[in-house]
Amino acid sequence: MRPETILAFDTSAAQCAAALLCDGKITLQIEPMDKGQAERLVPLLTELLASQGLQWSDLTAIAVGTGPGNFTGVRISVATARGLALGLGIPAIGVTRLEATAFGHPLPITVVEDARRGDVYVQGFTAAGPLPAYLAPASDPITGPQTGTGCDGLPEVMPLVEAIARIAASRSASPQPRPAPFYLRGADAAPPSDPPPRILDAVL
Repeated sequence: MRPETILAFDTSAAQCAAALLCDGKITLQIEPMDKGQAERLVPLLTELLASQGLQWSDLTAIAVGTGPGNFTGVRISVATARGLALGLGIPAIGVTRLEATAFGHPLPITVVEDARRGDVYVQGFTAAGPLPAYLAPASDPITGPQTGTGCDGLPEVMPLVEAIARIAASRSASPQPRPAPFYLRGADAAPPSDPPPRILDAVL
């Protein structure tokens, strides 16, 4: 029986981040970048596998960060995870940025992540389970222990992509739903202002 080998990645922020969890050992590769994740992600994953003498066929599961975060970045990762899982015949496990940020902290903990435009993503985690996630103004008061990029709280326990890999490992023994983007705010893209072209009847 091959050892559990999980390849995790996340492009929900301004970076291409990957983690390889093989038989309990973690290897990271994180590259900051504002754009170009779509072109860089698969080569980065290939390099990470090669650095440990592994091939795609050695993987037992794929783990992916599902957001919230940059819309394009989230879609890149989720689509890549689904494609790889389908091609390799292994499960893909989605992990939200909020639960990954909370991972490793004593409970209860509230994750407060910068959502830009004066807002934050907020989700509480307790021993009884996670509370609903929501979008809130950054000026809203939040009580209790906190962590995340949207507050001056506790520092991260581990890199986000490592937490994604470790959470996925804890879920790999049971069936998981297909990864899907986790959005708490609508897309920034606006519909085009130009009117659609007029369709003319064909003249026979």
